[in-house]
Amino acid sequence: MRKIVFAFAALAMISCKEEKKEGNLHIKGNVEGLKQGTLYIQKIVDTALVAVDTIVIKGNSNFESHLTIDSPEMLYLFLDRGETNSIDNNLMFFAEPGNMTIDTRLDSFFAAAKITGSENQKLFEEYRKIMSRYKNTQLSLTEEKLRALQFNRDVSSDFDKKNSDNLKRKYLMAINFALNNKDHDIAPYIALADIYNANIKYLDTIDKSMSPKVAQSKYGKMLTKFVADRKQAEQKQ
Repeated sequence: MRKIVFAFAALAMISCKEEKKEGNLHIKGNVEGLKQGTLYIQKIVDTALVAVDTIVIKGNSNFESHLTIDSPEMLYLFLDRGETNSIDNNLMFFAEPGNMTIDTRLDSFFAAAKITGSENQKLFEEYRKIMSRYKNTQLSLTEEKLRALQFNRDVSSDFDKKNSDNLKRKYLMAINFALNNKDHDIAPYIALADIYNANIKYLDTIDKSMSPKVAQSKYGKMLTKFVADRKQAEQKQ
């Protein structure tokens, strides 16, 4: 009888381990140089980051995670170094069902990251590279203004125009990028994350251009609701 009970207990333990590995998203990776620490895979719930998996690193810098996601969405790989503090400890990535790989280094957690296995991640990296041009221009303009104020010089008369023109170009580029990638979840994500305060007609165009599959995804549904809510609010004004 004891043997039978033990056998059932062993089967239960095996099934629990197998159940833990179930999911439609398999992430594996390596943080080169990490000997000890904790990795958290997080997602945004309402307005807060919530851990969906915790991986303790002790000696082996490889890690693995099995998750279930309803549709592509932005997740975050957060590193708790344990012994040292650093602002370079959070890596956002556009997760998709399937197999993904995240390889990076301890000394350059964000900059050295190489992420594969997600088409939306490829597009996100391309988009971020394009947007960096406009961010750099804005930083240059801001530095120019601060230097003028520091040395009691007049701020360039066309500063506001340059800043406004750069912002407009940035918004138009984001809108065009979303429209050109309407068959991917990156489109509604950009609309919600970066240009949510753009003219409603642009957001409405992105919303209506989404493929049926994207329209039924997490960000697709969020964008449709967001556009409807903004239209209703603006009608009351």
